[in-house]
Amino acid sequence: MEFDAIVIGLGAMGSAASYQFAKRGARILGIDRYAPPHKLGSTHGESRITRVACGEGLEYTPLALRSNVLWREIERESAANLLTQNGFVSIAGKKRASKAGNAEFLEVTIAAAKAAGIEYEILEGREFRKRFPAFNVKDEDVIYFDRVGGFLKPEACVETQLRLARHLGAEIRLNEQALSFEETGGDVRVKTSAGVYSAKTLIVCAGPWLPELIEPKLMPGLKVTRQIVCWFRVKDSARLEDFQPDRFPPFVWQVPAEQISYGFPALGGREEGVKISTEQYDVAVDPDHMERTVAAAEQAALYEEYVAPYFPGLDRACVRSDVCLYTSVPDSRFVIDRHPDHRRVIVASPCSGHGFKHSAAIGEALAQMALGEPHLDLSAFRFAARRP
Repeated sequence: MEFDAIVIGLGAMGSAASYQFAKRGARILGIDRYAPPHKLGSTHGESRITRVACGEGLEYTPLALRSNVLWREIERESAANLLTQNGFVSIAGKKRASKAGNAEFLEVTIAAAKAAGIEYEILEGREFRKRFPAFNVKDEDVIYFDRVGGFLKPEACVETQLRLARHLGAEIRLNEQALSFEETGGDVRVKTSAGVYSAKTLIVCAGPWLPELIEPKLMPGLKVTRQIVCWFRVKDSARLEDFQPDRFPPFVWQVPAEQISYGFPALGGREEGVKISTEQYDVAVDPDHMERTVAAAEQAALYEEYVAPYFPGLDRACVRSDVCLYTSVPDSRFVIDRHPDHRRVIVASPCSGHGFKHSAAIGEALAQMALGEPHLDLSAFRFAARRP
C-alpha cells in the first residue's frame, strides 16, 4: 500500500500532522521509535506555556492564534481538557537574562501584542504583587500581562491527536525506528527497523533524532540540549491558593541571572509542587546517551538561584523532577520547509524549545502543504530564511 504521507516522529508536530492528514481523508502512516506520549524527547512534563504575543518574533503569532482555535476544536471532538487560558506574564528588570540570546524578549512580546491587537496590561512591580502575591517582583520591574495566554497539557495533546488520527483511519506504528529514506521518482521510500514503506510525501518531525535523517549542513549549529525541570513544594506557611491557576499565570522571567526562568501554577496540592525551570543552550548531548535524572545538586542550584529569591512561598524540597530535550539552531528559529534536495520531503524541526504552543497549527499547515491546500505563511521558517 502506498500512503499519501508518512510522518516520522509522533511528538508535538508529528501527532498534530497525523491527525490533520487523517481528518482530510488522506492515507497516513505515522512512525515513532518509541510510544508517544513518552518522556524521552521534548513533549512531556505536565504543562507547556502558550503565548499569543511571542517574544521570539511577530511571525509566530499567527501560528499561536490558529493553534488556540484548533485546540478548542480538538477538545470538542474528543472531550479532552487540553488548554487552560489563565493568562501569561513576561517580567523583566533593568538587569536581565536573555531568552535564547534575546535581551529584548519583553519588548518584542509587547510589540507582538500590539501587532495582533491583543489586550494586555503593563504593570509595575508593586501593583503586580498585589494581584499576584506569590511573585516577589521588584518595584522597578516591568511586567506584561495578558489573558489569552495560558498552558497546555502536552501528553494529553499528543495522546488525543493520535487517538483521533487512528479513529479516522491513520496507521500508527510505534516502537519502530525510521532508518533512512530515498526519493524515487514519484514517491518517497522509508526504511525502518521493521520494513519499507512508500508515500507521496514524507514529513520529518524527528526532533532530537533529526540529525540521524537530515544532513547537518542544512542547519548549521543544530544542537540538542538537556533541560532540567523541577517541581518545588509549597511551604506550609504560604497560601496554596496564591499558586493555583487563577492567581498564578504561567510566566517567563528575565531574572538578573545567566538564564531566564519560566514556570506554571500548581496543578495539585502542596505536595505536588510548582513547576519551575530555566533554559540552557551551551552544553550539547546525545539523546540516546545522556543523564535522564536530575541530580540533587542540580535541584539545589536551581532552587537557590532561580526559585528562592523570586518565590519565597516555595520550599527547597523538590518533589518531582524531569529532563527534556531542546533541538535548536543558534537563532532559535523554526525550520518548516521542503528539503532542498528532495521536494517530496518536508522537514518540520527544529522548533528550538518554544514550539509546542504552535504545534496544532504547524500540523495543520504540514497537511495542507503536502496536499496542495492553502495554508498559513511559513516563509519565515524556510531553510534560506534563517538569520545568521
